[in-house]
Amino acid sequence: MDNDDQERLKIFLSYARADRAWAERLIAALERSAGNRLDIWWDALLEGGENFLPTTEAALEGADVVMVLWSATSVASHWVRDEATVGRDRRRLVPLSIDGSLPPLGFRQFQVIDMANWPGKPDALLAKVVSAVHGVAGALLSAGPAPPRPPPLPAPRSGVDRRLLLAGGSAVLAAGGAVLAWRQFGAETPAMAANSVAVLPFRNLSGDPDRDYFAEGLTEELRSTLSFNRQLLVSGAGSAGSFGSAAPDARQIAGALGVANLLIGSVRQAGERVRIAARVVDGVNGFERWSRSFDRQLADVLTVQSEIASAVADALISTLAKDPRWRAQRPGGTSNAGAFEAYLQGGKLYSLGQTASDRQALAADDQAIALDPGYAAAHAARAQTLAAIANQEPSVKRADSLRSAAMASARKAIALAPDMAKAHSTLGFLHMTQLDVAAAQPAYEHAQELGFGDAPLLAACAEFFANTGAFAKAEAALARAKQIDPLNAGLDYQVTNAAFQARDYARAKAAAEALLAVQPRRPILHRTLGDIALVAGDVAEAHRHYLAEPSRLSQLRGLAITEARLSGAAAGEAQMARLVAEYGDGGLYQQGEVLAQWGRIDTALATLEKAHVLRDAGMIFALNDPLLDPLRKAPRFAALLTRIGFPPKV
Repeated sequence: MDNDDQERLKIFLSYARADRAWAERLIAALERSAGNRLDIWWDALLEGGENFLPTTEAALEGADVVMVLWSATSVASHWVRDEATVGRDRRRLVPLSIDGSLPPLGFRQFQVIDMANWPGKPDALLAKVVSAVHGVAGALLSAGPAPPRPPPLPAPRSGVDRRLLLAGGSAVLAAGGAVLAWRQFGAETPAMAANSVAVLPFRNLSGDPDRDYFAEGLTEELRSTLSFNRQLLVSGAGSAGSFGSAAPDARQIAGALGVANLLIGSVRQAGERVRIAARVVDGVNGFERWSRSFDRQLADVLTVQSEIASAVADALISTLAKDPRWRAQRPGGTSNAGAFEAYLQGGKLYSLGQTASDRQALAADDQAIALDPGYAAAHAARAQTLAAIANQEPSVKRADSLRSAAMASARKAIALAPDMAKAHSTLGFLHMTQLDVAAAQPAYEHAQELGFGDAPLLAACAEFFANTGAFAKAEAALARAKQIDPLNAGLDYQVTNAAFQARDYARAKAAAEALLAVQPRRPILHRTLGDIALVAGDVAEAHRHYLAEPSRLSQLRGLAITEARLSGAAAGEAQMARLVAEYGDGGLYQQGEVLAQWGRIDTALATLEKAHVLRDAGMIFALNDPLLDPLRKAPRFAALLTRIGFPPKV
């Protein structure tokens, strides 16, 4: 081997199939920029007839650097996560964000190179990537061989999430109030702990990454089905999903999640046949408590799902009487395999959070309903998707039409499955988009009662309760959500929101700062910290946070307020002009906040009244928003809050 061969660094490129064109541009640019110093392996190099898995694993294990392209698509891919895990555990990871997406939990301790604005050719940003590659390779040479085993997982969590302790005594949910909320929702006891379970993501062994959605969807369906049994404590998706499907040690994972059992499985599909393997592992000793594999036609997959859920529940609660209200198929399900698969595809597309993918998700929801008109979960998903599309629709008339259709779908879902919590929460959300708090309240309360084991749903309920001033209910919902999904960072955001709405600014600040430490690009957190500083009278600090806020709308609103105070009225007016020019009537609520802070009371009230007529979603924050405090003595403002349906402010 000559010197040139010895100096070539072997790079394994991990990416989602949807990002292939972006990967090709990167490879071409790296080859032009770095010449023959880099040897880049990616799956397009596979020869026809080559065995995909062994060849890929060999390339991955032999790589000097594992370069991962994180995107809205790849963060949901188990293939990419597995490859990134190898790079992380062997100290060879170079992560890039190609669209501004954050890496999933477990990979955020690494500095990510933001390539969202890369023009696709050699430049200073690409030079930074090449430098990172050589930096990782150089560090490995000086550090010696990679460790033979992955690093230990986090130590088992205590009964209280440390992130809630950062704000001092107030962060423990106001002492006695926390205990009440915990008991109200059934805090974990030794008897319940034996029946606690986390459903880890089922692994797709089909050899086709495009089938990931099927394994992911089956995992979530099983988790949701099991969560309806109140004798089981089922860990939430955010926590269980953070460990992926190839976790190294069951006992460590169970300890980190605070559960006694793990449900682990895989899905292998070939044509119209599917094999599903599932096993329950004891989290204390690592031994299997139950295992079984199912070889069926794809059309029978829903029966298999019910069989797995029933068998797991029986294994975990064999010493207890069964919950008579629990069924192996969750409310709102289907017996039509084609409808089920279309529903899973729609859920995957909706999770991407993009306008184009939302419309594709709607088509998938419609297909599921066409195959099974009685599929309540598909009607609820359709309502949720229509609401998301409506929120991005610039035409008020078209947005109203979309919301009317969403409302009809939510009501249809409830008529088909009155016990389906998601349908009620979706209906509540739609009422809130219409600024009808009175109609939304019973829907959210019903959703909270039914969604005992659904952490994201409980978080949505907590947000509603906080926005309407029902802070004790918000705390109770968050306590339960944190209990079943302790590692879900999205719940930490809801803690921030609830504390801010309650004007517990010390707790809100601590929670926001803790979340920013792991999600530095997350929107609204800097705006919240800026508002807290503004209330405290530290205008310069508020201005600093507003400058750092990723949300342009929130940024302009904050800058219009602070620059008027720091640099004079003209500077504030310039920022306000940008806000109006860029967002028009879509930013009426934020314009009202600015005008209130400028002391232009009548103009602010007129702006907010117009926002109410146009159903500006920002109005749901009006009850507790400290920036609107200059308006609170005005009868017109009190009348506006009454029209929205907010309870009287005590």
